[in-house]
Amino acid sequence: MNGQGERVAPPLTGGEREMLRAFLDFHRATLAMKCQGLTDEQLRSRSSPPSTLSLLGLVRHMAEVERTWFRRVIAAEPVPLVWSAEWDFQAAYDAEGADRAEAFAAWQEEVGHARRIEREAESLDVAGYQPRWEAEVSLRLVMLHLIHEYARHNGHADFLREAIDGVVGA
Repeated sequence: MNGQGERVAPPLTGGEREMLRAFLDFHRATLAMKCQGLTDEQLRSRSSPPSTLSLLGLVRHMAEVERTWFRRVIAAEPVPLVWSAEWDFQAAYDAEGADRAEAFAAWQEEVGHARRIEREAESLDVAGYQPRWEAEVSLRLVMLHLIHEYARHNGHADFLREAIDGVVGA
């Protein structure tokens, strides 16, 4: 599944951190699953004009999201965006000339950093500064936000995949 691992259903019981980790990984694996078996051209296929939304654009976007929330906000690492020197979060969506290997490698790298940062955090109460919100946010909020972000975009991925080759279901 493009290096994201097999999709494992989240547990039905467990501690808060275990559940957040499992649901986040489930959604990461769902996006990888939606992209599995497609050509580069199919991954770059846009939803419907004028939208530039594509599966590859979603992968690139989620690399930026993982990077921003875990590395920049929680770990306070001064890393730039992956695909924009001007802090344009929309740039990742433009996959017209994007390379599949580069996009998936960047996403996998950021997921790896996110997992490390979460694992090393003392608790879900660890906080970082989110400049766009001008507020401190907890790791708990970041994990919930990422679950929300993936769930929303996995809905987009469902429609994109169905339009490409008729494959439905998650």
